[in-house]
Amino acid sequence: MTAKPILIVDDEKNIRLALSMSLETLNIPVETAASGEEALERLAQGGYGLMLLDLRMPGLDGMEVLRQVSQQRPETKVIIITAYGSIDLAVEAMKLGAVDFLQKPFDAAQVRDMVRRILEKQGMAHGYEDYLAMAKQWIIEGHFEVAGVYAQKAVFLKPDRPEALNLLGGIAETKGNRLEADEYYRAALTHDPAYAPAQRNLERIATQTCTPKGIVWD
Repeated sequence: MTAKPILIVDDEKNIRLALSMSLETLNIPVETAASGEEALERLAQGGYGLMLLDLRMPGLDGMEVLRQVSQQRPETKVIIITAYGSIDLAVEAMKLGAVDFLQKPFDAAQVRDMVRRILEKQGMAHGYEDYLAMAKQWIIEGHFEVAGVYAQKAVFLKPDRPEALNLLGGIAETKGNRLEADEYYRAALTHDPAYAPAQRNLERIATQTCTPKGIVWD
């Protein structure tokens, strides 16, 4: 695991302390910043392997910090921290380059597992299977908008594979969009006519009301 320090950026002292304590067992140096301005100053002085970044802060907010990190320090992975219910911000942040997000309230094990997983990939680009797995995980947790971002990234890497297209079809169904779901399922079958999940989904929506119930994800 990388020896580069982790930077925690949050204007709430208790959050900075809780995250720092959560990461102690990883034996990686942890530093903190109480504002977006301080975070950028620290980044200018040295390299960090990972940043945990709160999106809502006074002054320079987390989204602007993320934009600057993505442009100036693309090697620094960013996990964003959002308040419960701020999925729209999480989706926008991941489009800007964040690798994952933590939603308050979170527990120590969740933080460690996420950080460990990301650091194990340090120096390696996320591949199709990585994005597919992350999309499925967020589907399980019911965050379909977030899952859609990862599925789209998977399609970008391998547009001729059916799995991510099928996931996007299912996500469209959760929004009640039958036409979009149909298009994604048919696209999946164009690349693999024998792909059973897309076959079953396409057959189902042809005869039933478009509904999240019954979606075959894989």
